[in-house]
Amino acid sequence: MDEMKTYESGAEMILRDYLALDRTKLANERTLLAYLRMGIGLVAAGIGMIGILDLFWAHIVGWCFLAAAPAALITGVRNFARMKKKMGLLDKQDASHRQQVKE
Repeated sequence: MDEMKTYESGAEMILRDYLALDRTKLANERTLLAYLRMGIGLVAAGIGMIGILDLFWAHIVGWCFLAAAPAALITGVRNFARMKKKMGLLDKQDASHRQQVKE
């Protein structure tokens, strides 16, 4: 149970914590890219269904895809910014702790 400690306010970060923070940053970027890829895919699928298939239901589905693409992009960017802000607060907290230790 001792290995499952939470990050305490004012506690000094060790190498394991820095590596975990780096992994989290990379995962956040990877998730943003997945949202962007999904948005681009929805645009491509929507345009393809509207342009190629001459069926009523295909036009409806195509327009739904085109309408969902900006929502996916906005959601991805919003989640990325929120996680980046949380990680930035953790970095600032560690930097202020280091400054207090030096003094």
